[in-house]
Amino acid sequence: MLRFMNNHRIVLTIFMLGTFAIGMTEYVVTGLLTEFARDLDVAVSTTGLLLSVYAISVAVFGPLLRIITIKYPPKPLLIGLTALFVISNIIAATAPTFEVLLLSRLLSATMHAPFFGLAMMMAINMSLPEKRTQAIAIVQGGLTIAIMIGVPFGSFIGGLVDWRLVFWFLVLLGTLVLIGLLLFVPNEKQTVTPHLRSELKALANKNVLWVLAIIVFGFSGVFTAYTFKEPMLREFAGFGVPGVTLGLFFFGLGAVIGNFTSGRVPPRLLTKTLMASLVALAVVLFAFTFLLQSPVLAIVSCFLFGAGTFGTTPLLNAKVILAAKEAPMLSGTIAASIFNVANALGASLGTLFLNMGYSFTMITFVAGGIILFGLVLTIITSKVEDKALYE
Repeated sequence: MLRFMNNHRIVLTIFMLGTFAIGMTEYVVTGLLTEFARDLDVAVSTTGLLLSVYAISVAVFGPLLRIITIKYPPKPLLIGLTALFVISNIIAATAPTFEVLLLSRLLSATMHAPFFGLAMMMAINMSLPEKRTQAIAIVQGGLTIAIMIGVPFGSFIGGLVDWRLVFWFLVLLGTLVLIGLLLFVPNEKQTVTPHLRSELKALANKNVLWVLAIIVFGFSGVFTAYTFKEPMLREFAGFGVPGVTLGLFFFGLGAVIGNFTSGRVPPRLLTKTLMASLVALAVVLFAFTFLLQSPVLAIVSCFLFGAGTFGTTPLLNAKVILAAKEAPMLSGTIAASIFNVANALGASLGTLFLNMGYSFTMITFVAGGIILFGLVLTIITSKVEDKALYE
């Protein structure tokens, strides 16, 4: 039993290191856009494609890749996805042109959702029923730690020395994950051959559809405000680079604490906890620009924003995966992809409202309103969902 527990922890640690590397890959470019523009001779506005192409690739090509490989055993597939991650970051580190760098982003994003989905599925299968939410939070934890530590570290190294070193660092991380997968992750045989038609039935499952609706139409409000967190810190709190960096760090710290705290929620309390989390998150967003008037409260608000955002994410992930009983191979990938749809939608709404002349305060009010709509959807979901799924 002790040997199983130790091996279980090692496997979860490998998965968390993998999601850390993926999370850092996704978000670190936000702090390197100026360096990309200068070194590759493109406009800063053009470098924004590195973000949008990644999000679109995760949302579209990730599920397609998972559908194509649905009959492959988990371990060989994880190894193949990680190898793709390493190759894509080698391409990024040696990219002679912006177009090649953009291609590397498309490749690395393709493996994002399938890796998260497979890692969460295996983590759940290795865990006791009451520990499944915690297992999902541990896998997701790599992403939040990347936001807290990896992104500021990468931005600092890339700005101070060379942005290419950041991608070489990601190659190193990917290689470590690859070695860990080869040595420690069990080669689980699929007792039942997955059937794509059966797996896709999850998309017609009312329990799954309601949670996906919460993510897209409710949780997307987070990204409406998050996208402009840095300029809001500058405008309202009067922060320069050190203050903004501190704000980003405390957002990440809140994300890590929120993620692992919500990971302790047992499945039967997922819906009630999600309601409370959404209420708290909406309050933070409504008060955000007012709290930013004070430098101390600005740091506190960043922490609360991060805790609310990533304290909610594992709850939604768990509800999707546990509800999609007919899609054990595809559910995690669907969850990871739909969050990127929400990311793109929320960011686009924020940009649209800003271009229409809305103030940052109004944008945070819109964001809070979207979260409250997510609360309404959650209340409706609690009335119609099959509660036996979470027992």
